[in-house]
Amino acid sequence: MRALAGLSSMLSASIATPSTVVVEGVVRAMARTNISASWADTSLGPVLIARSHRGICAILFSDDRAETEADLARRFPRANLRPHRAAADRVITSVVNMIEAPDQPYLLPLDLYGTPFRARVWHALRAIPPGETRSYGALARALALPTTAARAIAGACAANPLAVAVPCHRVVRADGQLSGYRWGLERKRALLRREGVLRSKSHEGR
Repeated sequence: MRALAGLSSMLSASIATPSTVVVEGVVRAMARTNISASWADTSLGPVLIARSHRGICAILFSDDRAETEADLARRFPRANLRPHRAAADRVITSVVNMIEAPDQPYLLPLDLYGTPFRARVWHALRAIPPGETRSYGALARALALPTTAARAIAGACAANPLAVAVPCHRVVRADGQLSGYRWGLERKRALLRREGVLRSKSHEGR
């Protein structure tokens, strides 16, 4: 968490165009807000958890803690970012449990920041039940969009700030094979195995 201590001043000094904020489907202008962040260890590696007073706004797997903290700062350029001092609490425990057992129900208050289009995609992702997958084309149809929107949907999946809670790992190619994942295909495979989706190597893709 030492690197996080310097991020608050970086964020306060930054000047950026306001983005939109979506909280459980409500779109409004994003105001400057306080965000606290903390690290947790999971079987899939370290994860950075960030929250506002409205709920969890980021769950980021990490292979490089400094880069992940910089990623968090880029995602919330107008926020006052600070470390969360408690070593463990209900939110951290709930996030870790969700990662370890993504097939189980979870009730976490989420604070989703993004453009209206991305928000639509993220809410569609949250409608995919554990143990099931969808193709980008299927998501386009569910959103009443043309199949040509599949690439834009893939971009929204890549921009997802809430690993597992917004389950972009459940999106696969049209042939059922695994496609890219923001936090690495090995993590995607592990999550889908835990949900019972992958039972043989023929379903895993490359």
